[in-house]
Amino acid sequence: MKKQLAILGSTGSIGTQALEVVGEHPDLFEVYALTANEQAELLIEQAYRYRPEAVVIANERKYPEVKEALSDLPVKVWAGADAIAQVVQFEPIDMVLTALVGYAGLRPTMAAIQAGKAIALANKETLVVAGELVISLAKENRVPILPVDSEHSAIYQCLNGEWNNPVEKIILTASGGPFRTKTLNELAHVTKAQALRHPNWSMGAKVTIDSASMMNKGFEMIEAKWLFGLAPEQIQVLVHPQSVIHSMVQFADGAVMAQLGVPDMKLPIAYALAWPQRLKSVSERLDFSRYATLTFEEPDRQRFRNLAFAFEAARRGGNMPCVLNAANEVAVAAFLREQIGFLQMSEVIEQTLAKAAFLAMPAYEDYVQTDGEARRIAEEAVKNS
Repeated sequence: MKKQLAILGSTGSIGTQALEVVGEHPDLFEVYALTANEQAELLIEQAYRYRPEAVVIANERKYPEVKEALSDLPVKVWAGADAIAQVVQFEPIDMVLTALVGYAGLRPTMAAIQAGKAIALANKETLVVAGELVISLAKENRVPILPVDSEHSAIYQCLNGEWNNPVEKIILTASGGPFRTKTLNELAHVTKAQALRHPNWSMGAKVTIDSASMMNKGFEMIEAKWLFGLAPEQIQVLVHPQSVIHSMVQFADGAVMAQLGVPDMKLPIAYALAWPQRLKSVSERLDFSRYATLTFEEPDRQRFRNLAFAFEAARRGGNMPCVLNAANEVAVAAFLREQIGFLQMSEVIEQTLAKAAFLAMPAYEDYVQTDGEARRIAEEAVKNS
């Protein structure tokens, strides 16, 4: 039986690479549903190639275009966020790959978990915003959450067969992004174009900016906290510019296990989709002779304040990580529109964390309210910048 997949965010970086994995293993996987936000033309191309049962375009204005283009295919076409949350619950689906960007991933991921679908999670914001709620729901429904981020996949692989052994800490590696060596003064003048040029990874615009500001690593720390049941103090971030070691686990006896490979997202995608199997891949192999030196350094939390904000939000808990995410989404969008500078993103986030109401035990409705409140505060901060 082929595994039936719903790929949320199929036109993004992770979604397109996931479809490549599917194309390389047609005997193992079949696409049941595809969803996209804006890229109607690419979604249409994917529907013709992979012949899903259903497609959803989040932007309802683009529904007529998609519906008309696919009218000669036996495929159901819907539009809007409600449709995405509904399609993941369809009975034939075995696994949902959540590759949406940002807060938008939370609702359909929760809907899929409630429907008992295995989750391949590439949307770190789902656990950043509502980690306690999502993990509790997954346990209640006995649903596995398989990480797709390269760092969390590395940790998951290191822990395979070691689940009963106590973990002292995990070490999340970070490339350091394009501005690792820049001074504060230089960071104040970096451009959007410079920030979008990541040295090692090819990602979407929002994730690339998060990597440049190191917010991405802060989000990954919060995600790791929930995925692996750790305190923030048990999670260390190390800058590793070569991006060969994707992350490490240090056990109670002092042994450290690491997962290594070339920077290629298809490996963790395939690992999540096929788990517990490892699939044959034609991807580039790691050639150790090309890496005479692997280097590591502590991140500078004064230059990259977003990482410090993430640890602070994780320690406070409650709805603070939700506030952090909402403020960051507003700040990154403003930077991409060139309304604010690179360092001003951190200022917007700091102001939002200081002003948003704190809730120690939020329910889902509280997260929705918090997200809206934090966005309003952040947008006001952008206007005043």
